[in-house]
Amino acid sequence: MLPNLPNTLTLFRIAIIPIMIVLFYMNKEMGFWIAAVFFMFACITDFLDGYFARTFKQTTKLGGFLDPIADKLLVASTLLLLVGFDRIRGLSLVPAIIILCREILVSGLREFLAQTQISVPVSQLAKWKTAVQMGAIGLLIAVPESSYFFSLATIGIIGLWVAAILTLVTGYDYLRASYHHMKT
Repeated sequence: MLPNLPNTLTLFRIAIIPIMIVLFYMNKEMGFWIAAVFFMFACITDFLDGYFARTFKQTTKLGGFLDPIADKLLVASTLLLLVGFDRIRGLSLVPAIIILCREILVSGLREFLAQTQISVPVSQLAKWKTAVQMGAIGLLIAVPESSYFFSLATIGIIGLWVAAILTLVTGYDYLRASYHHMKT
């Protein structure tokens, strides 16, 4: 059986990760720009796979399993690359750590709740968090830190902080929504 379009887009998002790693290790401005384009394309496929799955009724268990994993792999690997290549450093490591910790927490919560056959839907605020986070990460890939106070890299760092704050709020929402299922 051929994979459906949403699952193909999800698999494509995972396949982009090694390409981005190679582009980062080129350590050239053009490589970072190309990596940023690949990253933003992957972000678009994240929206499209869910949209196509719902619109064309192509939701599958494989897609439900792979989609959140693909998202977390993409975000985590890219944040680690940004740290490793000094695109995120110093105090700006804090929002990156918050984002990574929340991803692990929510994954664990979803796995636990799946055993009890409870699902926690994604909130509208979590969708906004993802959009801000992806935009900020995309900027940080494309644009090196500048000596100017206000630059695109600065906007990327501010976006990362905003995403981290939204991450804390949505992480708390997930915990609160699932708390009564955990205590039984």
